[in-house]
Amino acid sequence: MHIESKEVQRGWSREVVNKFTKNRLAVAGALILFVILMATLLAPFITPFHPAEQNLLNRLQSPSWSHPFGTDEYGRDILSRVLYGARVSLLVGFSSVAGALFIGTFIGALAGYYGGWLDNVLMRVVDLFNSFPSIFLLITIVTLLEPNLSNIVAVFILLGWTGTARLVRGEFLKLKEEDFVWAARSIGMSDMRIMFLHMLPNAVAPIIVAATLGVGGVILAESGLSFLGLGIQPPIPSWGNMLQGAQSLSVLVLAPWYPLFPGLMILVTVLAFNFIGDGLRDAFDPKL
Repeated sequence: MHIESKEVQRGWSREVVNKFTKNRLAVAGALILFVILMATLLAPFITPFHPAEQNLLNRLQSPSWSHPFGTDEYGRDILSRVLYGARVSLLVGFSSVAGALFIGTFIGALAGYYGGWLDNVLMRVVDLFNSFPSIFLLITIVTLLEPNLSNIVAVFILLGWTGTARLVRGEFLKLKEEDFVWAARSIGMSDMRIMFLHMLPNAVAPIIVAATLGVGGVILAESGLSFLGLGIQPPIPSWGNMLQGAQSLSVLVLAPWYPLFPGLMILVTVLAFNFIGDGLRDAFDPKL
């Protein structure tokens, strides 16, 4: 029985991989994301310039061999700032989604497994968080706090766990009536072991899809906050505050390439995560 279950799991895994690789947009998104991740890791070898290195004599230079993306209003190399800014944006995205998944999965598992009054209380808390317009609540909290990296990640975690909680709750409501759960209860297994060792692995597919789509959303939200001056603060580079530095009319007229490259990076990265998320959703769907 144990060997047969392992064979079934391997067959299911191969089927998921085959479905994913047949989705051209999903594969393209994965390749784009891989290139971006490698470029951020190899940034010191790709460009010799530090992202905070200023040279006012070279301000607003057009793209050239020495500065492939040109320079900004302080003479800083835009390519280096785009690459190092990718580290910040991706760090915010991955950290925020990981924290939100941890909280949302735990609360959703408790609500779905136990049900009753605990489910009602936890879901009303979720409704309370969802009743506020997220963008206004996000701006308000960030304005009250110091806009640094850790606070921004904490705010995204605080506002991002509710969707995962509802998703996990729905999965656990279905799974808790399955035969393997009743079998685990009959041998005296603890509730925590049942929930997180037996039920959670069977609910991980939609969680992975939600996480992949969530990273792109967080990167887009962080870029918007930084563009408004409420996110990552200079001189730390991020794609959003690079767009903020390029918003003046004089810069847009003299150096139209300046906002082009960070804007393209936001667009390409968010699209890559969305393509991967759509591909995973199709791959995990047994109906397809």
